[in-house]
Parts: sequence; structure tokens; C-alpha cells
Amino acid sequence: MEAFLTRPKRKSTHVNPTPEPGPSLEEGEESTEIRLAILSSLYPLIEQETLLDVLLAHNGSVSQASESLGSFRPATRKSAVIGHQRSLRQYTKPATARDDGLPSQPKKKAKSKKGSTLHLYDPEDVAEHTPCTIIHNFLPAELADELLRELLHEAKSFEQITFKLFDNIVSSPHTSCLFLESYEEIQEQKHSYYYNGGMLNDVRKLTPTLAKVKPIVQETVNEQIQTRIRTRYPGGKKLRHQPSKPWLPNAAFVNCYAGAQQSVGWHSDHLTYLGPRAVIGSISLGVAREFRVRKILPRDAETNRSDDPDGEGQISIHLPHNSLLVMHAEMQEEWKHSISPALSIDPHPISGNKRINITYRDYRPEMHPSLTPRCQCNIPCVLRVVQQKKENHGKYFWMCYSNAIPDKDGCSFFRWAEFDEEGIPIQRTTTKMTTEVP
Repeated sequence: MEAFLTRPKRKSTHVNPTPEPGPSLEEGEESTEIRLAILSSLYPLIEQETLLDVLLAHNGSVSQASESLGSFRPATRKSAVIGHQRSLRQYTKPATARDDGLPSQPKKKAKSKKGSTLHLYDPEDVAEHTPCTIIHNFLPAELADELLRELLHEAKSFEQITFKLFDNIVSSPHTSCLFLESYEEIQEQKHSYYYNGGMLNDVRKLTPTLAKVKPIVQETVNEQIQTRIRTRYPGGKKLRHQPSKPWLPNAAFVNCYAGAQQSVGWHSDHLTYLGPRAVIGSISLGVAREFRVRKILPRDAETNRSDDPDGEGQISIHLPHNSLLVMHAEMQEEWKHSISPALSIDPHPISGNKRINITYRDYRPEMHPSLTPRCQCNIPCVLRVVQQKKENHGKYFWMCYSNAIPDKDGCSFFRWAEFDEEGIPIQRTTTKMTTEVP
């Protein structure tokens, strides 16, 4: 701090300040707060959040951040999208020419540092740094409002899901309900499908507006899947175990978050009925909330350390009213996500303090409960994937689900699950019994 306070003062200007190069912009051991203070003194018209975004985009380099801010123009008006910000890409240095005349790509910066949260608003930043795609103003405004009003009425009778966690009986911190297309599917859900170790009692038929929106979501998500494969995956090819066939949503989980404190903790969605490399289309309506994601870094069993020293930071995606978030095929296996409690929220003119979230899902026929292995407890098993251990990382396995059922002890059933390139189960006749979960 003393080094910062004793630096020569610079003249500040209110119009496009151009800092003089000098030793004061060289990187030392200053904290983020001091580096931010330097930028703030040089660019007094730029908001602190923007300056922090620029600093993070340049990996904490004050000199590089200052260079990129030289041509910055503060916006004269706010975007119609709540919480909109300029893309972080505008602060990265332009590509430089190589000896062969081709542009060289700038070195990719770390997504987030351990213990920090990188806030993203711009759709291209979201696609670059996370396994998600976000589309703002997804539905026509009138249709979005119609869907919100319809589901707010339904949510009056939503229930909390009760399950067992570490030998304690707990309830979800928000309410929810499952919606299906037909009454035949509803009856099958009530008697065949397990969620958090139990069966759902409250399963309803798709509301008229949910049914109207479903084909719009289906078309958009399939377009985004192909765009993701073409632009983000190695060689422009789908991931292993990712289905080639179109994504066909046949179920909609609707969650209601009432107030700033209702939330859901870090988790990956169960793959039992979705299969490997599941894609989910999620619509947000009403109050805007933060959707946080973090990459799971596999650790060595002996050292308990990962190979990425910059990992374990959180990324926060702002979800405004009438936005569609597509969770792509790498999401559930390699990342965790949450809706964190908020200190405060901006009320929505229709929903007040409530947020409605709709997750459209494709329950694949090859993952039907009739094909799910059962253990000696005679309960359908749950499909999981090894996430945190480097040993067997990415391998799928079946395990007893009774550990999540209140008043019931689990057993030691365990079986590796094998899938072909399309994510279709390869049937096995042998069973491995063990008490150790990978």
C-alpha cells in the first residue's frame, strides 16, 4: 500500500485519458483492490464493475488493462436487457500478425481464479467461458408474460421435495413440479420413476402455454447444439456418448423461487433417465437471479491436488426475465451449478419477488426405468459419473438409490455403466459388489 501511496500523482482527465507509460504501471505484488484503485484514478468516468471486468480479462495486469481502456467510451444509455454489460472480448488485445501473414490468436486467459467470481452478462462471453448458451428476449414479450402468469398460478400449489442428505431428512429450499404431455405419461411417472430416492406425487399435464412454448424451445436448442459442436468442440465433432439424434423434450420441471433467499445448492443433474451428455433447455421468467457454475477439477487420490492452479473459481451468469439458457453436453459430467441466495432482488412487475424456472428435458427411451438396474433393495439405481477423482475420471456407474430415501439404509451395490458412442447403454450380465464409491 505504501508503494502505491508514494507513487507520483497523475493528472486525471474526463475525456479519454491516456496514461503515460512508466514504472507505476508495472505489475508487482499489489492486491486486486490496489490495482483497481489505480485504474479508477486513471479512468474516473468508468464504473468500478467495468474496471474490475477489464482487470480480470487481462489476468490482473494493470498495464494491459489500461492499454485496452484507452479507447473506451462510456455508454450513453443502458441496454433494454437488465444487467447488460459490454462484452469482455472488447478488452482483449487484438490479434497480431505472424511471420507468415496470418493472425495469431491471443493467449486464452483463465476463466476464473480460485476464490473469485467472474460475472458474465454478454452471450458471447457466456459461450466462451462456460458450457452454456444464453439467449435474451427469447420469446415474444406477450407470450413470456402469458407463460409467467400461468405458472405463477400453478406454483401456488407447488411442493418442496423431501430427501435424505447425510442421514438427515431435508427439504428443497424452493418448490417445484413436473409437467408432462399426457395423462398416460403422468401415471407412469408416478409408479416407475424415482427422484431423490422417492416417487413424485405431484405430476401435472403441460399447461396450454407450456405446450405452446415447447416446440420453440426444441427448435432453438437443437440449433444451439449444432452451433456448439461446430464452433466449440475439437474438430467440429460431437462429444463421445453425445447422441446424434435430435433433442426431443418430453418433460418440463418447473421451479419457483420465492424471495431472495430461496436457492439451490451446488449439484449436477441426475443422468438416470437423461443418459450421458444430457442437454437441458432452461427458461427464466420473473425476477432475475444469478446462475453460478464451476468446473469440477479431478484430483489425484494421493496428493488431493489438481493440475490446474487457477481453477475452482465460480462463474456467475445473469438470468434476466425471458431468457433461455442451454446447458450443453459437457455440463452435467464436468461442471456443477447452483442458484445462490441473493442479498436483494429487483421486484418484477408481474411476479413480484418470484422467479419461475422451466427446465425442458429429453427423457430418452433407452434410459427408461424398466431398463434401469436394481440392487438387492429392489430399488432402481441412480446413474452417476466419476467427477472428482483422476482415477476412472469420466466413467459412469450405477449405485443404490436407497441412500437418499428417508428411513431406509442403503446397500453396497455398485456396477460400472458402459455406453456406446451414441450414449446407448451396453448391456452387461456381470455385477460388481463393493462398498467403495469411486
